[in-house]
Amino acid sequence: MKGGWERRLGPIVQVAPGARVERFEIYFDLVYVFSFFIIARATAADLSGRGLLHAVLLLAVLWWCWVIHSLVANRIRLGEGFVPVVMVLAIVALYAFALASPQAFREPVEGISGPFLIAWSYLVIRLVHLGVYWYSIRHDRREVGQIRLYFFELTGSVALLFAAALVPPLLDDPHDGALLRVALWIALVIGQYVVPLLTGTRGWVVVSAEHWSERYDLILMIALGESLISIGVGSDVVGGPITWPMLMAATMGIIGVSCLWWAHFDLVAPAARLALHGTHGEARTRMVRDAYHDLYLILLVGIVLFALGGEELLHQLSGDIGLGEPLRGPGMALLCGGVACYLLGSLLFQLRTLRTVSWTRVGVVVVLAAFTPLAVHLPVLVALAVITAAQVAMVAAEAFLFAGSRHALRAAVLEERTAHEAYETAWRRPRTNELPPEGSPD
Repeated sequence: MKGGWERRLGPIVQVAPGARVERFEIYFDLVYVFSFFIIARATAADLSGRGLLHAVLLLAVLWWCWVIHSLVANRIRLGEGFVPVVMVLAIVALYAFALASPQAFREPVEGISGPFLIAWSYLVIRLVHLGVYWYSIRHDRREVGQIRLYFFELTGSVALLFAAALVPPLLDDPHDGALLRVALWIALVIGQYVVPLLTGTRGWVVVSAEHWSERYDLILMIALGESLISIGVGSDVVGGPITWPMLMAATMGIIGVSCLWWAHFDLVAPAARLALHGTHGEARTRMVRDAYHDLYLILLVGIVLFALGGEELLHQLSGDIGLGEPLRGPGMALLCGGVACYLLGSLLFQLRTLRTVSWTRVGVVVVLAAFTPLAVHLPVLVALAVITAAQVAMVAAEAFLFAGSRHALRAAVLEERTAHEAYETAWRRPRTNELPPEGSPD
């Protein structure tokens, strides 16, 4: 007998091998836009080593939640049956997680405890995903046995988060409490990212390579979009006048974000998608774990660092800093470090999925790493011009040097897309009485 929800709303529907991303999944990701934005805002208010460490820890835990979400979405159609109704609970919990992020490492002066709300929100998010997944495979003893490891991982993760919320206030020294809380979060992140490497890919099932690659490409696009929002917030376009220095810096920032997009989505992402389609079984699962689960986090951290640097740059240019003066604080170092971190993540991703290395990107990473100590002392215009010029030169060099490979890849992708669209059209025509386009042979 099916439950009441299944009778009225429909049962769980399994994902097919060629499935694409559903609209409900994109709706779910909109909450991540808010989460990235809140973490960036909290970090911008505390641009220190401590603040950056807190941001990375929050991003890592949030990313692990998203990885679990993507594993479930690659097995179950989240927009079908009663599943979206249940997933709303995870959306609410994720929103609460984002709201509590600025207070995740602080003791509350008044109101709800941030660390405590983070722990409860995380528990609800994970229980919803694990519960839906378990319900879909409950009749398969082998699969149920395979996911038991995640029950242990969930128990340990939740225990660490509740310990980080409840134990530090009991210590006499607030400084010791703060250090303990950070240590517990570091242990949590290490456990979440090291355990899968030690235990292998047991329990991981990648049904649709197309869905998986598209899902991760979309979340990276969301992060790039959030960086544009952060840079715009730093310009204070609502509260103050637009000046030529701000406009010039913003233009270079947008060019920089566009180069980051190009670095991943022009060649690497589509080639990796085809490589993922070409692997099967355990090899595909290992590629998913190593490249998408682990290395995408480096890309996200790079985007956030770049956005923080861009926001700080425009914020100071809207004040009393001119283009001929050095930027105060770590803003310029964050710009350099963000681009270098992103390109490093892209290089590692390319190496893992395609077994190749683009030496143009290695050169840019080395140049930016060496340039960072100097950039913080140079005038804003000079430092920003060097960072932008390095990115543009990389794009131009790759467009020239890899023209043949690029055209071949584009042709393969276009051929695949055209064949897929033709199949969809042929399937739909007898069901909708759709007429063939003029000039079509049929």
